[in-house]
Amino acid sequence: MSSNIVAAIGEVMIELARGPDGRFSLNFGGDTFNTSVYLARAGIKVSYATAMGDDPYSASLIDLATAEGIGTDLITRVPGRMPGLHLIETDAAGERKFYYWRDTSPARDLFELPNWSATADAILNARVIYFSGITLSLYSNAGLGRFLALLELARQRGAIVAFDSNYRPRGWKGDAARARTVYGEALKRVDIALPSFDDEAALWSDSSPDGTVQRLQAFGVSEVVVKNGTSDALVVSKDVSQRVPVPQVTQAVDTTAAGDSFCAGYLAARLKGEEPAAAVSAAHKIAGEVVQHRGAIIPRTQDAVH
Repeated sequence: MSSNIVAAIGEVMIELARGPDGRFSLNFGGDTFNTSVYLARAGIKVSYATAMGDDPYSASLIDLATAEGIGTDLITRVPGRMPGLHLIETDAAGERKFYYWRDTSPARDLFELPNWSATADAILNARVIYFSGITLSLYSNAGLGRFLALLELARQRGAIVAFDSNYRPRGWKGDAARARTVYGEALKRVDIALPSFDDEAALWSDSSPDGTVQRLQAFGVSEVVVKNGTSDALVVSKDVSQRVPVPQVTQAVDTTAAGDSFCAGYLAARLKGEEPAAAVSAAHKIAGEVVQHRGAIIPRTQDAVH
């Protein structure tokens, strides 16, 4: 077993976010990377698997990961390449609108780069492998085949596979049929699913969180937590089926990374031995804190994960 308990897989982009004064600040963001930050702050050993360029921004991202206590041993540097970029605008209710420039991001080729097998072998040492629907949308069919085979082998070796559906139509170029096919193959290899109901309704036409649970269980997923905005979260695992309400609904300043931080809070609590319902309560707490601040990664002094 390597020193990383969790291997999170995906993409980190340069992030430009417009502030209240109309100016843009430069940061880094990506759903599974955001989750990695909050896992690390919760004391969970996590490494991040992606591909970056050899440019100064990629170097700054690696410095940020190191400062946050995230292992960078699974990050491949690709000469001559640049990371993707996204721009975020937030409305008065804290809801976001994204604009992307990411088609040539090296993260898209993680499982097709010359050293992909070495990266895969290193990921297999993790106790938990975490990824999202955005992760799936990055890869070509060849890359997906290798990634799915990796998940299959990891589970055979005893790893737990956790998945946040995070469906973004733009990432699939509007091809919902392909997205459903790929998700279906991935879900056959998932132990813990952490979907948002809005995403499930958009992709699968689910009519309720209960319907989402039933569909995921049909794929063989044994532990499901359906996030449902400011309402509650439905958690189903073995003998547990419970709706856990958000303890206190607050006015969101920025909903960026609400779901990402929820996933971190839940997985961290479960890895520390908490029962599913208690883990949902811990997840609600950190997500509620994150949405009260601008940006995906809140200042350490405001960190609510313990």
